[in-house]
Amino acid sequence: MIERRTFKSLGGANHGWLDAKHHFSFADYHDPARMGWGALRVWNDDTIAPNTGFPAHPHADMEIVTYVREGAITHQDNQGNKGRTEAGDVQVMSAGSGIRHSEYNLEPNQTRIFQIWIVPNRRGGAPSWGAKPFPKGDRSGHFVTLASGFENDTDALPIRTDARVLGATLKAGETAEYTLGKNRHGYLVPAKGAVEVNGVRLEARDGAAIQDESVVRVTAVEDAELVFVDAA
Repeated sequence: MIERRTFKSLGGANHGWLDAKHHFSFADYHDPARMGWGALRVWNDDTIAPNTGFPAHPHADMEIVTYVREGAITHQDNQGNKGRTEAGDVQVMSAGSGIRHSEYNLEPNQTRIFQIWIVPNRRGGAPSWGAKPFPKGDRSGHFVTLASGFENDTDALPIRTDARVLGATLKAGETAEYTLGKNRHGYLVPAKGAVEVNGVRLEARDGAAIQDESVVRVTAVEDAELVFVDAA
């Protein structure tokens, strides 16, 4: 089963400094049919104006993965962590028992991110933050695991949940495959470009909610950049 969720159908709000689109219910957008997908709770498509951002605010008991699509985001938190994550790279914040953080676009141009929230396996634990570069050339033609809760994914950023966040870049005509286990929930969004997912066409920034598909086969209709979540 693949349910296409067009970009035009997403909820959202434009706050001037922030133009946010929501694949799932978030803030003032509520759709009882889009409360999450398995352990995946939030997928926000955010465009942040230059020299603006999210001031310090709290989180707890959530794995928050930020995929930077354009520009860069600068993180700071009350645990002493600070870092700048640029386009193509990924940061992970495990909120654990509680953390306060800010996220700012300190760049001269707009920043675009996917912000992905996944429910952790267990509540509590010490909060943490980390970031890592993932060169697009290294994921050309196939999926690379960017963040994972599985021990054998040693090159990925760790998250505290039975899930993976993956990325791929495909040239027009190329195909990448991913084996999705039974009772798993897949969600795929092309950051750029049009693709076909097991025959279902997606345009850039559309979402595909995937279940009961043993293999997810993605073929690029045009050059494409993909982000995919495999969650319990």
